Amino acid sequence: MILLNQAGSDIVGTLVWFGVFFVFIVLYPRLMLSQMIWKIEASARKLEAMSDKANAMAARKAGDRAKKSVIEEFTDFFVIEPSSLDPFGIVKKIDALIRQTEDRFDEFVDSIAGKKNDKEKQELNYSLRAAIGLRQLAKIVRHYVETAKKFKNLQIAMIVQMQMPIIEKIADSEFKGAQAFMNSWPIGDSIGPLVAASLMDKSKVIAEDMVAGSATIEGRKCIILKAKGPEPNLGRIDEAIQNVMKKHKIARVVTVDAAQKLEGEKTGSIAEGVGFAMGGFAMREIIENSLLPLKRPIDGIAIKVGMEEALYPMRKEIWEALPKATEAVRRAVRRARKGETVLIIGVGNSSGIPDTRKGLNEIKELVYRVDAKIRQEEEQQKKGSWI
Repeated sequence: MILLNQAGSDIVGTLVWFGVFFVFIVLYPRLMLSQMIWKIEASARKLEAMSDKANAMAARKAGDRAKKSVIEEFTDFFVIEPSSLDPFGIVKKIDALIRQTEDRFDEFVDSIAGKKNDKEKQELNYSLRAAIGLRQLAKIVRHYVETAKKFKNLQIAMIVQMQMPIIEKIADSEFKGAQAFMNSWPIGDSIGPLVAASLMDKSKVIAEDMVAGSATIEGRKCIILKAKGPEPNLGRIDEAIQNVMKKHKIARVVTVDAAQKLEGEKTGSIAEGVGFAMGGFAMREIIENSLLPLKRPIDGIAIKVGMEEALYPMRKEIWEALPKATEAVRRAVRRARKGETVLIIGVGNSSGIPDTRKGLNEIKELVYRVDAKIRQEEEQQKKGSWI
């Protein structure tokens, strides 16, 4: 009798175990998918809210909140990459598209902010670029969220969820960048123009959105270039170099730019190397095609910044890299012979950076004040997190 009871209970236990196992196999993936979709749906709404807020800020900058819908339509702006099936001439085609893009942005800003001065228009121009980046991120995330929901695809949901910390960091940098451009605050990418400005007492416009100054450094005559500031600008560095080369015999070129650091590297650390330190498309290729055949030595000085710090309002650590970066420039200049002329180029966005060293102390105070505010916000976010 006891044996029969034990056998019966074993059978019941086995059946229950198989039942639980079956339910677990069938329901757990769906439960997991629902949980993931809930999380990435919340992230998608967060990015969309940031995009709306950036568009609203641009509308206020333009002076008419009613223009928000017009700005939202413009943030769907796109550029079609030219065909590279035949690679000959691809650089010229990309450069032509970049110039057309610049013209379209100028036209749009003029249409919504006609009464603003040139500085305010340029601030709005670059804040719209950041808003476009933010809009595209929000749309891409939303696309994959809806795709995962439509096809009940666990793999897509997992991939999006794993990438969300990086995506949110990039989105946050785009949003903070839009704020910085609207107020002409220095950003991480402004360290190159900052180094150039710190070496100049006077400057004059030499090419489209580019200024030049001169100084004697380590007994060598130096021509210094940077994008026109303090409004956001990248400038046509290629045209500025061509204009300088027509008037001066350049023996050496020194470039200074922000560069993305590896995780574990210190923000504001300096690295020196060879080559034209510059990101982006087309312009660097045009510059290299004109400089490298001349066999002029090109020094590259990189100030390391984080992936998101390039667009963030400039962090304190990046500003504090200025003395070390300037000393690296001096070392590069000393490699030229005395009496030779050296071309120094501060590559990067000129947002918040004046065209001479005058006023840099006030800019430093602004950078420290904004940095302190951002750090305070970050601390509050950490305290509000349950992790």
